[in-house]
Amino acid sequence: MAPASAMELEAPPPAAAAAAAAKEIKSPEVLSSLQRKKLGAHFLESAERRFSGAARTPLGGGYEPPPPPASAAGTTPVNIRGEPIADLSRTGGWVAALFIFGNEMAERMAYFGLSVNMVVFMFKVMHRPFTSSANAVNNFLGISQASSVLGGFLADAYLGRYWTIAIFTTMYLLGLVALTVSASVPALVPSQEGCDKLAMLLGACAPAEPWQMAYLHTALYVTAFGAAGIRPCVSSFGADQFDERSPGYKRRLDRFFNLFYLAVTLGAIAAFTAVVYIQMHRGWAAAFGTLALAMGTSNALFFVGTPLYRHRVPGGSPLTRVAQVLVAAFRKRHAAFDSGGFVGLYEVAGAKSAVRGSAKIDHTDDFRWLDKAALQLEGDLAGGEAAPDPWRLCTVTQVEEVKILLRLLPVPACTVMLSVVLTEFLTLSVQQAYTLNTRVAALHLPVTCMPVFPCLAIFLVLALYYQTFAPLARRLTGHPHGASQLQRVGLGLVFSILSVAWAGLFERYRRGYAVRHGYLALFLSPMPGLSAYWLLIQYCLIGVAEVFCLVALLEFLYQEAPDAMRSVGSAYAAVAGGLGCFMASALNTAVDAATRDDRAGRPSWLAQNINVGRFDYLYWLLAVLSTINLLVFIYVAKRYKYRVRIDAQDTGVNKH
Repeated sequence: MAPASAMELEAPPPAAAAAAAAKEIKSPEVLSSLQRKKLGAHFLESAERRFSGAARTPLGGGYEPPPPPASAAGTTPVNIRGEPIADLSRTGGWVAALFIFGNEMAERMAYFGLSVNMVVFMFKVMHRPFTSSANAVNNFLGISQASSVLGGFLADAYLGRYWTIAIFTTMYLLGLVALTVSASVPALVPSQEGCDKLAMLLGACAPAEPWQMAYLHTALYVTAFGAAGIRPCVSSFGADQFDERSPGYKRRLDRFFNLFYLAVTLGAIAAFTAVVYIQMHRGWAAAFGTLALAMGTSNALFFVGTPLYRHRVPGGSPLTRVAQVLVAAFRKRHAAFDSGGFVGLYEVAGAKSAVRGSAKIDHTDDFRWLDKAALQLEGDLAGGEAAPDPWRLCTVTQVEEVKILLRLLPVPACTVMLSVVLTEFLTLSVQQAYTLNTRVAALHLPVTCMPVFPCLAIFLVLALYYQTFAPLARRLTGHPHGASQLQRVGLGLVFSILSVAWAGLFERYRRGYAVRHGYLALFLSPMPGLSAYWLLIQYCLIGVAEVFCLVALLEFLYQEAPDAMRSVGSAYAAVAGGLGCFMASALNTAVDAATRDDRAGRPSWLAQNINVGRFDYLYWLLAVLSTINLLVFIYVAKRYKYRVRIDAQDTGVNKH
């Protein structure tokens, strides 16, 4: 047995230690804010982890846990076999990130390719009503994002990010192949005989058989679950390739997330242009086959980069650790911090935390009721046992993980409304575009290509961000990045409000133009005198909103999340996006039910004939809801305290 430290040799007996702790640490409820000592100063560094049966003592007197050395922090990169990497210079960095960018680009190409084409495929080929087709695609988008927490859980708990991506990207590919088969084999789609445009509008085309729709939905949802497993892991795995102990880490991290979203945008641009072109000139099978080919190629490139990747050790089930904290806190809900049996707040000894893959986390004063999970009372370590029952006593680090997850939650929750707006734009704007002239001189742009313009706006903003916005904002705010992560999220929400406000104004004008010029019943006929390029304003505004809000959100969640829960933290953003898709479907259903009155002959705001509907009212409703959401976000952002301080030295900015 190793010799005990001086502190351990001089430790009083347990009973005396408990009495001393009872005298020294008073209840947080009875001390004033000026008199109360931070509970973090009373961490109990349990010696039992290292020395069986050694005496234990509360560490008072302003004790601050020392920062763990890099090698002991629990976050040291390892190779694919779980072994420490001897020479970090041969792994990670921008070269490894490029392989990850390629995988994300192909995944986004497939995702957006399906989102823009599947509505039309279901309507024209499977002969489903337009509303039903749009809701089915919204549900596909929602499931692929909301179920991302599954991928984040598996990555953080058991598989690691690399193997989670490898498994789910293969599932994604299988789903795309199944969709290609669906479009290639005539037996898997209903008969197309006599199904012209008029028959389609009247619903007179042969309906799809239930088993045909079952096959299509199975293929679609296999693809959705494949996307769900990839999405929370790819951005985090890419960020893992950079050494957080090196100078300028946060500057590189900031640039990584901007370039990551640039890869997302390039994939979307390819989906809205090349895939649409292939579909129009080569058919549905070729379009879906292109998506499968792109995903297969990116998978191969991802595996080629395997020797270059840095990995993080999975920290065990994060959901189990969260449940343990909640159960332990509930069991000790009646215990008081000033009770005679109070020994201290429990934490393991040494530099490493008890959570594999995580450094220790300092105590904070938020959510004080959760501190009772780490409240060590006499008898919690009875019998000299090496470790306590985690369902009765948790470490401070474990408690702080749960606190961090709770503190993070309101931020992505406030981005759900942006996802609602993005989802509505995917369907409503396309319906608007069908009534407008998409020609500019000799150029005729297909309606399904219109969503490419938000992507072009995103591409432009990302390309000019460091040359224009960041220097200008830095002069105004003094922030090294021009604006904090939460400020950028808020700015994105402001642009989303502007986008739906403009959409409402233009839709009011477009509808009035259709009524005045005799197009009331011709909702699929373009009006030559009104250009579709007026939609570019709302598209560009929502593109700017997306780049400010979602890029900053990904960076914020990765940086602020606990070390062993970063995939779960990234999944917050995807879950918010999925909830936005579901909320868009629910909102459409509610608006349709509330505004339609067949007895009075009053059409729904969302009537299939857009010229008799009132899409402008829906846009105004979205503007009001988005404004309320922005006010809530401002309140949340003002109360939030960053875990990691960003200074000019780290970002490489000269303040002089």
